[in-house]
Amino acid sequence: MPAEQACPRRPGAKLSLHDQEREALAADPWFSTLSASLRHDILRRAQVRHYPDASVICRRGDPADAWLAVLVGAVRIGSHTPNDRQITLRYVEPGVWFGEVEMFDMKGRPYDFLAHGDTTLLCVGREDVQQILADHPEFCVALLRLQSQRARQLYRLVEDLNTKTLRARIARHLSQLARTYGAPAHKGDPEVRIGLRLRQTELADLIGCSRQRLNQELKLMERDQTIRVEPGGVVVRNDQALRRIYEHAS
Repeated sequence: MPAEQACPRRPGAKLSLHDQEREALAADPWFSTLSASLRHDILRRAQVRHYPDASVICRRGDPADAWLAVLVGAVRIGSHTPNDRQITLRYVEPGVWFGEVEMFDMKGRPYDFLAHGDTTLLCVGREDVQQILADHPEFCVALLRLQSQRARQLYRLVEDLNTKTLRARIARHLSQLARTYGAPAHKGDPEVRIGLRLRQTELADLIGCSRQRLNQELKLMERDQTIRVEPGGVVVRNDQALRRIYEHAS
């Protein structure tokens, strides 16, 4: 069932969130800057939905009837090629809100949304979002600010594709994934295991290269002791080295 179909309006109902879920929302720089009254109004109108790994949240073309945020897990946003190969465009991490643009333009979801790992979402229905906009003028400006942030991210991605080497782009993505999904590989160990389990084809899609080219670069980074490739994931051994690769490459 699409998440949007599971978001009936229920203002005033108390939302029950676990500490981990509240921490994810509070850690988001955009959401944390909203006024306390606006945050309260958003949360009191929200519903929590749980999705097992690989389950469909919505398909391309489905009505966009809700605004979404990831609380736990991740959402894989992607599409299919004409020969039905899956393409991964991005992963939405905990604390991040998404899906508002198509909710306003009424053209349906532009891509498939799938749960990557067991995933918990917060969803706010379109009617509730419209009421929040009417009650909180600051919300409109906040949404514009959110879109500005995403536009900057898109411009940076395009700039990287045109100015950075493949090795630099891989280094940047691995460093970002380690900061978002990282956990110590072993207790007291500075090495960080990326908790988001990605196949090399999925990582290659994110970076914009073939799996073969990605594999070659990962082997070179592993030889330099910057990372370690394990079954089902990557361990970052030296994040500073990854950042230097990105910053000094052109």
